Amino acid sequence: MPGTEHFRNVERHAVETIPGSLVLRIDESLLFANAMHVRERIETLVAADASIRRVVISFAGVNQIDTTGLEMLIALDVDLQRRGVDLALAEIKGPVMDRLIGTSFGQTMRERVYLSLHEALGAR
Repeated sequence: MPGTEHFRNVERHAVETIPGSLVLRIDESLLFANAMHVRERIETLVAADASIRRVVISFAGVNQIDTTGLEMLIALDVDLQRRGVDLALAEIKGPVMDRLIGTSFGQTMRERVYLSLHEALGAR
């Protein structure tokens, strides 16, 4: 939202967009039942806009992540890097962060995990 540190849905609010960035929020746990759907949605959005160079995912609504969700994030990160797109994560809850930090992916992402979307987008 212009003049604030708040981010809202572009389909529901009059917002400013950040050229080259795709910001998404996952509003449920990232589990085997939905991980592929999340990945497909992100890949579709990135493929539809060649100007995207950064994907930032808000995990504010994610209470759990299972092995399938984690594997999906790893594969997504690799695919995005091949396209020249950076992946960043923001607003990760403690239990989810505990799960990530104990993995090699969590260690790889350490410099790309932010407390807020505002911080993540300011760290370009």
